[in-house]
Parts: sequence; C-alpha cells; structure tokens
Amino acid sequence: MSRTMHVAVVEQLGHPLALQEWAVPDPGPGQILIKTEACGVCHTDLHAARGDWPVKPAPPFIPGHEGIGVVVAIGADVTRVKEGDRVGVPWLYSACGHCEHCLSGWETVCAEAQFGGYTRNGGFAEFILADPSYVAHIPDGLSAAAAAPIICAGVTTYKGLKQTGARPGEWVAISGVGGLGHLAIQYAKAMGLKVCAIDIDLAKLEHARRLGADAVVDAKDGGCGAAVMRATDGGAHGVLITATSLDAFAEGIAMTRTRGTCVLVGLPPGDFPIPLFDVVARCLTVRGSFVGTRQDMAEALAFAADGKVKADIELQPLAAINDVFARLGRGDVASRVVLDFHALA
Repeated sequence: MSRTMHVAVVEQLGHPLALQEWAVPDPGPGQILIKTEACGVCHTDLHAARGDWPVKPAPPFIPGHEGIGVVVAIGADVTRVKEGDRVGVPWLYSACGHCEHCLSGWETVCAEAQFGGYTRNGGFAEFILADPSYVAHIPDGLSAAAAAPIICAGVTTYKGLKQTGARPGEWVAISGVGGLGHLAIQYAKAMGLKVCAIDIDLAKLEHARRLGADAVVDAKDGGCGAAVMRATDGGAHGVLITATSLDAFAEGIAMTRTRGTCVLVGLPPGDFPIPLFDVVARCLTVRGSFVGTRQDMAEALAFAADGKVKADIELQPLAAINDVFARLGRGDVASRVVLDFHALA
C-alpha cells in the first residue's frame, strides 16, 4: 500500500490552493526524497499561484521553494548526499551544468534551469523530490524553521548586496524593510557596510534601527532620494531595491551615488522607470540580481549559522496557506511566514 502525504496544490491559476493527499513519490535515478520539516512562504509563491509572470507554471503544481527537511531515501547513482542529511530545496531546483553560465558559476540564469515550486513541485508538501546536486546543505545548529527563509530571501538579498560592489565602510541603501529587507540589513552590517533603510512604515523603520541601520528614511510622501543623498553624504554606493513598488524603483536611481550601482531584486508588475539622463551623466549601473548560486547559498547560510543573520518568522500550519496568501496579497505579513510540518507529524 502506497503512503500518502498532505500537500497544497495550485489546480487553477488565480484560485485558492487545494489541500489534498497525494501519494508519496519514490526517488528515481539521480533523485532524493526529503521529509519536509518546514517551508517558508515567499511572495514568489503567490505570483506563481496567480500566474502573474510572463512564463507561467502549469497546473497542477505544488508551490514552495524554501523547503527544509531530512533526506529519507535516495535513488540510484546518488553520491552527493546520504540518508539523514538535512537539506533545503531552493528556487534553483536544477540546471544543465554545462552551458557557459553554469561553467562560469552563474547557474541561476541557465536556459535549462528548473525552479522549485514553479516548474517542479515544491515544499508545500510533506515530502519533496529533489536533485542532490542543487540542494542547500543546512549547517548543524541551524533549525529548519530558521533556515527556510535563508535559502530564498536570505541568499537573494546577500547576492544582491554583493552585486552592488559596495565595500566595507561604504553606504548601501536598502529600499523596503519587509521579508527581504530585514535580512538585507543584517547581511549588510555583517559585511561591514553602512546601511540607510527606506520604507513607508514607521514601525518597520524602527525595526530597521534595532537591526543596526545607521540611518532611516520615511518614503511615505515620496522624494526620498534627496533624503537618502543627505543621510549618506552624497548618495549610496550601492542601492538594493527589495520593495515591490514601482515608486521605490523610480526613487532607486535618485538615491544612488555618482558611479554607484542600483540592484533590483523586487519584481513589481510594470516596467522599470529609468531616468536615462541621470544614468548616463552620472555613470550609474543598474543591475538585476536573480536569487544566488550554490556558493552564494553556502555563504548566506554560514552567516546565519554564525548567528549574524536571523529571519523574523511566524509559524503557521500548511492548512493556513490560503489565509497566508491573502495576507501576503494585502501586505499584512511583517517579515516571513514559515509553514511548520511538525504539526502534521
């Protein structure tokens, strides 16, 4: 008799997820099976379930790309992991391994990349199939719930900060102090950077101060670019836009120091409003950053294992996923929600 598992499934784009029981899959050659302990909920999961992006996932599928658990079975020819290992199944589910991007350490932009919870079933399930070459290896002492946001929000913001090129002692402006931004502040401080945090929520700005931000700017009434210029004595050497607001993206250029770099990781709908004169005349760099590589992942997790970065999390059961999605949609999630699968044990 086959075992079954609880899952949350997108049966139709734009509709609530269905809570169902599916058969537990068996790992094939080159695959591993993970028993899920926790899975973070990301805004990308909501975008996936709604079909918001140009390349849409094909229902039925299981969202979730922050799944953490223990390897309970391995398929043939698997040597990179063993049963009992604690691993995470991130957004980058797999890549080809031999294209110019994979060979140069940029596997996240491989044309053949597969994505957890999008093109492959993800972590809103009691068991997850995964590619052992692309799972995150969770350091000892880091709990599943604490690790879950790090393998998406954590590595995304850490990589984005690296992409700014800012050096220790220089300024970074972090726009948005939510699920991504509160981690970005901690990574930036651990990297020796000075931080100016920007948000429209005063409570989040106070939180940013508690996390170590050196300056904060209220963007509620707009025009925050000039305020950031003053706070950072000429603009931020690096700007990281985590907010999902086109207004925040437009302000990003205004707060970037001449010859600085503005990095985009948030994905609001619409086109990025770029003031071309400023970009050209002030020699600015505008750069997209897409999650992070396996090496970035190892580094991001190491910061967390050392206690230098800690996600603010709210635990919820899998059965609450539609309520969590509704709250995400209206901006009513302060930091990161993590689904706790111990409740199903």
